[in-house]
Amino acid sequence: MENPATPPSRVLSRRIVLQGMGATLALPWLESLPVWGYAPVVNDSPIVPLRFGVQFMACGVNANHWWAKGAGTEMELGKSLQPLEPLRSKMNLISGLYNKSAVGVGIHPGQTGNILSGASLQKGAELRGGISIDQVLAERIGQDTVQPSLVLGCEQPTTGYHETNFSMAYSSHISWQNSTSPVPMEVYPALAFDSLFDNRGNRRNESVLDRVKEHADSLSRQLSGGDQAKMEEYLTSVREVELRVQQMRAAQTKSMESAESNNSALSQMPRPDNGLPEDIREHMRLMCDLVALAFQTDKTRVATLLLCRDISGLFYPFLGVRNAHHSASHNDLSDDFERITRYYVSQLAYLAERLDQMQEGDRTVLDNSCLLFVNNMWSGSKHDSTKVPLIQVGGLGGKLETGRVLDYSQAPDDERKLCSLYLTLANLMGVPLDSFGDAQHGLKNL
Repeated sequence: MENPATPPSRVLSRRIVLQGMGATLALPWLESLPVWGYAPVVNDSPIVPLRFGVQFMACGVNANHWWAKGAGTEMELGKSLQPLEPLRSKMNLISGLYNKSAVGVGIHPGQTGNILSGASLQKGAELRGGISIDQVLAERIGQDTVQPSLVLGCEQPTTGYHETNFSMAYSSHISWQNSTSPVPMEVYPALAFDSLFDNRGNRRNESVLDRVKEHADSLSRQLSGGDQAKMEEYLTSVREVELRVQQMRAAQTKSMESAESNNSALSQMPRPDNGLPEDIREHMRLMCDLVALAFQTDKTRVATLLLCRDISGLFYPFLGVRNAHHSASHNDLSDDFERITRYYVSQLAYLAERLDQMQEGDRTVLDNSCLLFVNNMWSGSKHDSTKVPLIQVGGLGGKLETGRVLDYSQAPDDERKLCSLYLTLANLMGVPLDSFGDAQHGLKNL
């Protein structure tokens, strides 16, 4: 339906998609065809969307190697941040912020379940916290996309209670739809892929690209030469992801059958018996690829990726580390935990570089995004959450100055709230808020 406030000649189509039997494939921005919704036209170009993404790592970092100095392309990065060197001019290292409600309440769950909300968490059987910033954004801008938000994880949620009497649900989820309910988190790449491409029905195991090929060929004839190349590059990227997903789909199906025959809960089975890849590298990389495709095609503008849950049991044999994540964090200044820290930063670098390769008018998708890499504590050995490690990448459509080191460590507590950062970002994304969490004003100098 046409927007009555917009002359018909100025109306842009909602979205260009390729359709096939039981599958829908949204396309990236193609300059020779209108893509976005009823956005105002300026100089014959649609206003592109802004995106917000979060990656979460638990249990602290190696503080000795978590630093940066200088600015822009001359910024010098500590060892753990070196995967971000190609992106120095597009990142900010933000130090000294803290989540007040996570300080002094006990270790682990009480430091995690409110990392994106700043809410006080209730102990005992009844969950009570607050809506997370990603879901606030999803509620306000999610109506402009097919999926209001994408909530992914690389480790199954855990159940029960911690010794602090906080529910382990707080340790397993960073995205909360309200004060009592986490957003269901998808940990299986195949199911996340199906959701992203509306892949359903009895042809779900067939190639999405094969099913939309006829529509793709027809559309390609309407495109400019540059857009034809761009669409071909995109379809090749989707094909590569699809092939990797198909391998994981087979393992997941086998695990589901095994769980059903043994009357077991799939979520309680250990990796890889639960159908999740034993090698966490492929799992994380594939989830990052799915976020990148979702942002590129405007399927969603809000995404969170829990790389590991708090008190994580993930292992990293490819790093030469023998202890599981949580155990290794208790020796957080060791070479082992530095390698773990750097590996997680490389996941942020990978996603950011993917987005930076996606051209969107005069900018890239990364330039129109804000990615946050956040941890629930500074020191795993001390369970110290008086400040949290934080990296921000992307210019949010030119609204964020990047290439900076921002240190709030010496600022008064009221001026170094993590929720002040979220409040500022929400306002920059066109979601005006008077307050959020424990913050009544935005973060200075951002």
